[in-house]
Amino acid sequence: MGPIFVLLLLAMPAMAQTMPENASAKSYGDGWQCNVGYRLTDESCAAIVVPENAYATNRTYGPGWECYHGFRKVDGVACVAVIIPDGGFLDPSGERWRCLRGFLKVDDTCQEVIVPENAYLADVSAWECGRGFEKTDDSCTAIAVPTNAYLNGSRYGQPWTCERGYFEQDGLCAAVVIPEFAYFDDASYGEGWKCLRGYEASGAGCEAINVPANAHLDRSGNRWECNRNFQKSKGLCVLNN
Repeated sequence: MGPIFVLLLLAMPAMAQTMPENASAKSYGDGWQCNVGYRLTDESCAAIVVPENAYATNRTYGPGWECYHGFRKVDGVACVAVIIPDGGFLDPSGERWRCLRGFLKVDDTCQEVIVPENAYLADVSAWECGRGFEKTDDSCTAIAVPTNAYLNGSRYGQPWTCERGYFEQDGLCAAVVIPEFAYFDDASYGEGWKCLRGYEASGAGCEAINVPANAHLDRSGNRWECNRNFQKSKGLCVLNN
């Protein structure tokens, strides 16, 4: 035990000598670390140099300093002012800039968005034509709405819709001609009219349906079907044996 105790006593001063100035033992584990305001450099603790336009963070990790708001770090050694172009503003981070509404970022500048006549600024840097106008290159031209039609406000396809009682034909709105025994139908497909119950379409008109014996009109009212226990055969309803 004697020789071991002597070796421990000899080792303790040596361990103490390895801790440089401006350092202290770690609060947990073995070893040491540089004090706040110092960083390890070649086995010694050198004072942190806080560059101009920066402040000390008083932390034991990281570079030990940060740039002031409105300045950005360059090469980890300096803080330079953020240059804000006309039409721009300092980002909340304080390290970069952004363009104001109505301006578009182009390289290191903010270029004003030119909004043409009959248009409005719809986004930060985009414009759209007002109601009744459509985009043509860099301008807004009036939409030609035919007689008996109205603007539908759609962003895609035909910007106008024919009024009730009219249908589109060759870019115009033609009146729906409703034949006898029919009524107007505003479905987006078909002729614009449907036959009354008990009638069926025949060419451009409606003819009365001849319902055979043992048959009845179906739910649509424009066709017939056989009663139960009967089946259709050559235009008649015959008993289903």
